[in-house]
Amino acid sequence: MAITSKILRKRGERQAADRGIDPSRIPPGQYLTERFPVLTYGKNPKFDLNEWSLSIHGEVEEPYSLRWDELIALPQHEITTDIHCVTRWSKLDTTWVGVRVSDLLERAKVKPSGTHVMAHSDGGYTTNIPVSALLDDDVLVAHTYDGKPLEHDHGAPLRLLVPKRYFWKSAKFLRQLEVMPSDREGFWELNGYHNDADPWKEERHWF
Repeated sequence: MAITSKILRKRGERQAADRGIDPSRIPPGQYLTERFPVLTYGKNPKFDLNEWSLSIHGEVEEPYSLRWDELIALPQHEITTDIHCVTRWSKLDTTWVGVRVSDLLERAKVKPSGTHVMAHSDGGYTTNIPVSALLDDDVLVAHTYDGKPLEHDHGAPLRLLVPKRYFWKSAKFLRQLEVMPSDREGFWELNGYHNDADPWKEERHWF
């Protein structure tokens, strides 16, 4: 594993240098791709925007849900950021539009007891993230990628976007943000992936 990581790190640095990109943007063990690889556990779930909703609940004073039109009516933010997948690809300068998660949590009034969030997706997928990690301005519930509505393969109609973590934390097909009083592992975390998922520390697996 260490040899593979070292080889890919050199590959990533070489790719960056060839493109005039600062190699420090590439986390350890990653290589650059121009593509947007599709990695999904299970089948893409069907959705109907007329029946769709996003729920924010749990350790909050004012739980609520949003219909699609209500979500789109909220302040929208565009960000350009790098993303990094645990399968070792990195894609630079990706552009997204969505609603800041910090705004959603502020509206719900997270209780002092609320320390972590479990993201729940259609199809049963879950992933856990500390509340503190969701308060950065680059953390969105995103519905637009590269100027177009999200493709189904990439999580349409809505996905979580947490650029500072490996991309499995950016749950596709998002439907709920459950604020929790303690940490609880999600799907991949229960199956051996690292709980924190920091690409710069190469936190891929627990073992």
